[in-house]
Amino acid sequence: MASMGAIDEKPPAEHRIEDMAGKSPSEDEDEFTPEEKKKIIRRIDLRLVTMTGLAYCISLMDRTNLSMAAVAGLKQELHLDIGERYSIIVLMFFVPYILFQPPMTIIIRKLGPTMFLSSIIICWAAIMIGMGFVKDWGQLVVTRVLLGLLEAGYFPGCVYLLSCWYTRFDVQKRFSVFYLIGCVASALAGILAFGLMQLNGKHGLTGWRWIFILEGVITGFIGILCFVFLVDFPDRAHKSWRFLNERECAFIIRRINEDRNDGDLEAFSLKKFLKPALDPKIWGFAMIFFCITTVTYAIAYFLPIILRLGMGYGVGESQCLVAPPYGFAGIVMYATAWVGDKYRMRAPIIIFNSLLAIIGLPMMGFAKSDAVRYVGVFFTVAGANANIPACMAYQANNVRGQWTRAFSSATLVGFGGLGGIVSSLVFREQDAPGYRPGMYAAIACNLLIIIIALVLSLWFRICNKKADRGERVIEGDVAFRYTI
Repeated sequence: MASMGAIDEKPPAEHRIEDMAGKSPSEDEDEFTPEEKKKIIRRIDLRLVTMTGLAYCISLMDRTNLSMAAVAGLKQELHLDIGERYSIIVLMFFVPYILFQPPMTIIIRKLGPTMFLSSIIICWAAIMIGMGFVKDWGQLVVTRVLLGLLEAGYFPGCVYLLSCWYTRFDVQKRFSVFYLIGCVASALAGILAFGLMQLNGKHGLTGWRWIFILEGVITGFIGILCFVFLVDFPDRAHKSWRFLNERECAFIIRRINEDRNDGDLEAFSLKKFLKPALDPKIWGFAMIFFCITTVTYAIAYFLPIILRLGMGYGVGESQCLVAPPYGFAGIVMYATAWVGDKYRMRAPIIIFNSLLAIIGLPMMGFAKSDAVRYVGVFFTVAGANANIPACMAYQANNVRGQWTRAFSSATLVGFGGLGGIVSSLVFREQDAPGYRPGMYAAIACNLLIIIIALVLSLWFRICNKKADRGERVIEGDVAFRYTI
């Protein structure tokens, strides 16, 4: 089957950027002063980055609150200490999460992010509330599978959507703010969970059930907000409620075209969507993201348990001590994003963050002093989480074309889901509380990130020099150069 037909046809004439109000694009662009252009970008930041980040905050909280519930009595009540039950529950989320990402990325372009993303968020809410009423670990597995299926559309859809709105050297700061809001969720999730578990016994429900139920209610509220405030892709965003008009959207599309010449909508075909699968660099980006998420998911799912059983903190302390390292990670994340965008570099930022994690992991895993181990948590959490937006920007800067971007976003986040599976397998129940094999695997992942980034940098440098000499056309555009 070479093609599934045209899912997105060329927009009607009144939506095109050419011939708007009888003006050429350059004449139309001159109507905006530099201050007006800044105001347009700020409006996009306020609506797009804030809403996608807020929903990702809830997404991250919903998928990682399992560890909070685990130390609040879930493992004992549902007998998850038997065999590999807890690891299986963690793992099963990622099976549909990985498998359904490519089709979900196509669907978001067809239906639009407002309707599609808002709908799946509200469905998460229903599932989260249902998790608070499960009777055994098998029912919990089913709810986790359903949650993974629905969340498959969110993260890659947001990576794709954000990369369609911003130029290459504006994007890492936006990715960082988007993910930083998620880090806030991770930082506050433990404190929120500790508060919610105080409802233990209310209406005959144990504390861990209240964590799922009330976080599900919060998720539903955010889903309703997204219906109102989330915005569409640039070519259709003038239809979003109280957002940009057609002329302002046309300016954004021209801005993208001047940067990388892929701002215009492309008709869909399966061949065009799958063609990037033959490009080795797409899999290089995906492998970097796989290694990063192996570490970040391991931290998200097992850090409260390590603090509780490995370092001897109480239940409340274990949940609340998760917050400070994520706060530090947010500072590192935005600082490195600012440097990366200002100096137009990507791989050095990724390597720096990986070195932070390589410093932190041995401290966290093997030091004798609990204080030193906790300091290692700061370095590990900061290095691993700061690399998420860094890798997203690295990938977004070095691909061209709407459907290439869609495929590479789905592949990137799909491999991130594989990292979640691996983290649940290498951080095994029988290795608690030290999780030595998992610590070794996490160190190896960061070493592999550095190797892949160096290889890609060397290849990109060679390609750029050939393009400068006129011996090579990169990504189908003579003016395009890879970002190293």
